[in-house]
Amino acid sequence: MSRDHEGRSREEVRAAVREEGMHKVILDDMVRLGFWDPNGGQNAEYTTLVAEASRLQRKLRQLQHELANTHDIEAMRQAAHKARLKAARAKRAETKARREQARKERAAAWALRKQKELLYLGEGVSEQLTEGPSGDAGKVARLGLPALPDHAALANALGESIPGLRWLAFHREVSRTSHYVRFTIPKKTGGERLISAPMPRLKAAQTTIASWLSQLPLHDAAHGFVPGRSIVTNAAAHVGRSVVVNFDLQDFFPSIGWLRVRGIFEQLGYSRAVATPLALLCTEADVEEMEVDGVRWFVQVGGRHLPQGSPASPVLTNLLCRRLDARLAGLALRLGFDYTRYADDLTFSARRDVVTPDTRLLLKCVPQIVGSEDLTVHPKKTRVMRRGRRQEVTGLVVNERLGVPREQLRRYRAVVHKVRSKGPKGLRWGSAADLFNGLMGFAAFVHMVDADKGRAMLAEVRSLGAAHGWTPPRPPAAQAATEPEAATESTDEAPAAEDLWTYLTGGEKKKWWQVWR
Repeated sequence: MSRDHEGRSREEVRAAVREEGMHKVILDDMVRLGFWDPNGGQNAEYTTLVAEASRLQRKLRQLQHELANTHDIEAMRQAAHKARLKAARAKRAETKARREQARKERAAAWALRKQKELLYLGEGVSEQLTEGPSGDAGKVARLGLPALPDHAALANALGESIPGLRWLAFHREVSRTSHYVRFTIPKKTGGERLISAPMPRLKAAQTTIASWLSQLPLHDAAHGFVPGRSIVTNAAAHVGRSVVVNFDLQDFFPSIGWLRVRGIFEQLGYSRAVATPLALLCTEADVEEMEVDGVRWFVQVGGRHLPQGSPASPVLTNLLCRRLDARLAGLALRLGFDYTRYADDLTFSARRDVVTPDTRLLLKCVPQIVGSEDLTVHPKKTRVMRRGRRQEVTGLVVNERLGVPREQLRRYRAVVHKVRSKGPKGLRWGSAADLFNGLMGFAAFVHMVDADKGRAMLAEVRSLGAAHGWTPPRPPAAQAATEPEAATESTDEAPAAEDLWTYLTGGEKKKWWQVWR
C-alpha cells in the first residue's frame, strides 16, 4: 500500500479529503511544506475561507447522515431510547452519589452530636430531651447547686463521658444487663422488703447527686436521713405524751414515679433536658428475670420509680415531702399535736399544754392530706397509743423516757446468760453472721439511746467474747494509728452513732436500708 511522505495510506488521505475537503487537505500540506504562509495578506483571507468551507462541509455531511436516518423510525426510536437510558443512568448515579454523601455527612454530624448530647434515652422517656423548657440558672445558683446547663456539664459533674452517662441512664424495657442487684430482707412486721442495690458505677453517680441535694433546706419535722438526726431525735420529740398516733405510708418508694422525680429537679431550676437524665439515673423499673435459650434477660414489669437501696432515694423523698410535712405540721398545730416524720413513718403526739387533743379529726384528716399528695396511708398500720399502754416511736419506747423495748433487752440478757452457761455454739442474734458481732451491734444501739446502759453492755460483750476467743473489730481510726499511745487507748467507750457500723464491720458503713432488728 503506497503512503505519502507523512506516512499516511491512500485510504487515510481519502478519508481526510472526505472529512475536511480537498482544498483544506491541500492547503494544510502546502503550509506544512512551507509553500504557503497562512498569515500573510491575501493568504490569510484564503486560509480563513478554506477553513470555513471545511466546517460547512462537515456540518453538511452530518445533516445528510441524519436525513438518511429519518426514514428508519425504529432506528430513531432505539437511538432515542438509548440516549434516555444513558442520561437516566447518569442522573441516577449522580443522585445515588449525592444521597450517599449526604447520608455520610448526617451520620458524621449525628455521631458528633452523640458525643456532646443525649439525643435519645429510650422509648417513652426521651420527649423534649433536646428542646424542652429551659431552666432557671439563677435559682440553681441561689440554692448552691452545681450549674448544669447541658448534658456535657452533667456528665462532667458526675465524672462520666456522654456515652457513659447514656449507658447509665438509658431506659430499656428488655435488657441483658441490669444496673442493680436485687434481693430481699425480712421486714420487722413480717414479709419481705425488696432491695435494689445499684452497681458501683451507678451508685457513684447517685451518691454525687445525693451530695448535691443533701444541702437543701428541709422541713424541721423531717428526721430520716438528715445529718445530725436519727431515730433517737425523732422519738425524743414524743416522750411523755398523753397520746401518740403513728401512721405509715404504703409502698413509699414505689409510689414515687420518675416523672415526679423529674419534677423535683425542674423545680430546683434545672432544664427539662438535664432533669430527664437526672431522674432516670435515680429511678428504676421493677423487672422480672428470665432465661431464654441460656441467655438471661431482665424484662420490665412496671413503671420507673425510686428504688429502695439507692443513696439518692431518701434525699429525694425528703425534698418531695417538704410540702406534705408543712401541711401535716400545720394540721398538728391546729389540733394540739406535735409532728415528726422518719422516712415513711409519720408520728403525732399530744402537746404537753393540750389536755384533750382532737385525735378523731386527726385520724380523718391525715389520710386525706397524704392522699392529696399522691401518697397512701397504710390502712393496717395506723396506731393510737395512749398513756396506759406502751408508746413506741421508730422502735423506741417513749412513755416516760426514751428507751429500748424491754423484750429486746430480755432477749439480749437470755442470750448472754446462755453464752455464759453453755457457750456460744448454736446461738445467733438477729441476722448477724457472727453472734458477738450481733450482740455488740445491739449494745452499741442501746448506747445510742442510753449511754450509761450501753457502755456497760459493750463492756460485757467484749469480756464475754474475749473469754471465747472473739476479737472485736476495731474502728478505722484505731487501725490506722501508728503511735504507741493511740494503740493503747481505752476501748471501753462506744463509737459515735454515725460510726457505729464502721466500728462493727471494720470499715463498711451500714446502708440506710439495713434496719436494725
